[in-house]
Amino acid sequence: MPDITHHTRSDEVWILGASGRIGSDVTTRLLARGLRPVPVGRDSDRLRKTAADLGLRTVIADGTDAIAVEITRQRPAVVFNAIGNYADTATTLARACMPGGHYLDLAPDLTAVPRLLDLHEEATAHGSTMVTASGFGCLATEAVVVKLCENRPTPATVRIDALSSVATEEGVMGAGFAASIVDSMTTGGRRYENGRMVTARLGADPQHLTLPDGQKVKSAGAPTAELLAAHRASNAPSITFTTALAPTSPVVRAVLPLAARLMAIPALRRFAVRRLAGVKLKASPRPRRHSWGHAVIIWPDGTRREGWLRADDGMDYTAAVATEVATRLAKGEGRPGAFTPAAALGPDIAIAAGGTFLLD
Repeated sequence: MPDITHHTRSDEVWILGASGRIGSDVTTRLLARGLRPVPVGRDSDRLRKTAADLGLRTVIADGTDAIAVEITRQRPAVVFNAIGNYADTATTLARACMPGGHYLDLAPDLTAVPRLLDLHEEATAHGSTMVTASGFGCLATEAVVVKLCENRPTPATVRIDALSSVATEEGVMGAGFAASIVDSMTTGGRRYENGRMVTARLGADPQHLTLPDGQKVKSAGAPTAELLAAHRASNAPSITFTTALAPTSPVVRAVLPLAARLMAIPALRRFAVRRLAGVKLKASPRPRRHSWGHAVIIWPDGTRREGWLRADDGMDYTAAVATEVATRLAKGEGRPGAFTPAAALGPDIAIAAGGTFLLD
């Protein structure tokens, strides 16, 4: 095991993507808690303005490899990765934090998240805590599953639903969000059957849900990290997942298989990402009063439990979750290894970030 006792680290929390909506929010929240956030990225007007407005120092490094070099050289206590493209960036940046440093990100997908979780033994050996998918989507459902399964045997089936409600800011969609949309189309849906993850149609398992506050929402299946987190939390052999972000229109769902085949062609994928990235978004309020994480769990003896986690705007809650995780890691509260949020810090971190459980 490497000797981690002689590696000095600063008390800084580096924010990669500090000029974005989530990154800037987390930076402000950490500063209010008395921590030392440091915006990190290429030399840009937005990064300089973010730092100047808050009186912070910056680290200028362009690209994943350059940032990793600076992490290794300057040794921050915690690195928060909000730059996206996590399948390519997460493991490189997480490894740069070792030994002794800690890492979190917002990875939402079934490519990046398993890769980060595969670092568990390496992170444990180096005394580092890695927390992936540290946002609304994963935690809102994972925490409910953990709560419902406490002191219970392995369930037979689990269904989870991530029902975010987000106010849209005026601006362009951006390459990261555009790439995630296109990649979800090409990946298709996923579910667990007989304990194994299998393919499913994108938009499968459509739901028409009545929320605890009386509002209604539609959701459908999509391939995201919530599914993997629910499986690790419950070990149930059968798990399905839906999200309010997936297409629910019968017409759109009918054409998705053809669109997915087309988007699998590299040139068409690049074209689609470029076009979507430039789409202009109009400012609009969130469509529902609250965001919700939801789980329905059934055990082999027929026992059924249902639970919800209520939060406000999904993006604001994501910033609150990332802030809470980063704060606890900076204080040394995480145990070494690689985890999703509730697995790392317990389900009540969802409450600390501003959520409320409603459990039967």
